[in-house]
Amino acid sequence: MKNLIQCLLMVGLILVSSSAALIPQAALAQKAAHDSSKWEKAIVTFEATDKTMPPPKEALLFIGSSTIVRWKTLAQDYSEHKVINRGFGGSQIADSVNFAERIILPYAPKAVFLRAGGNDLNAGKSVSQVFEDYQAFVAKIHAKLPKTDIFFIGLSPSIKRWQQADKEKELNGLVKNFVASKPHLKYIETYDMVLGPDGKPRKELFVEDELHFSDAGNKLLAEKVRPYLPK
Repeated sequence: MKNLIQCLLMVGLILVSSSAALIPQAALAQKAAHDSSKWEKAIVTFEATDKTMPPPKEALLFIGSSTIVRWKTLAQDYSEHKVINRGFGGSQIADSVNFAERIILPYAPKAVFLRAGGNDLNAGKSVSQVFEDYQAFVAKIHAKLPKTDIFFIGLSPSIKRWQQADKEKELNGLVKNFVASKPHLKYIETYDMVLGPDGKPRKELFVEDELHFSDAGNKLLAEKVRPYLPK
């Protein structure tokens, strides 16, 4: 009986040790570095353009995924300001973190406007993971530019990705609560601007792919952001 108890104790210790050894590996896998290499060509193009036409300092820099890339009237919408568009389509927040030293920090912008997160959720990231990436983005910018204002342009649902609308709203809420009372951090609400009387995204605000904004959608977005521009 005594030998049986000793054997059971030894087996238990082995199982505990094995589980403990697996925990760090799981954590490492979850925190594995995000691979941004697919965007290298886009970043190199930005850098080449910067050499021939250096962007202005103290500008308003817009960065993020295809919503920013396809915002073709950005400079025209805010013609009274110096504007830099550094969106690269399909990107996630982690990509903007990884390339910050190359396409954000060198410009010393007066303000940074980030619109991203939808691709992250669509790729399978949890809301908490995307929120952590947002926090990493803030930390990266403010480590070098502590007085630069960072605006998170909240996510709004699309027709194509309506199934993740609740997650987008949850992410918006996390960011909104996080920036409350924090200097140089702001949240811009855009969730409801696309919704019709039925509570669903309005078709006329999107192009045929039902994901990206039409001209009418971009016009609405521009008006939502306008009150947050420096006076």
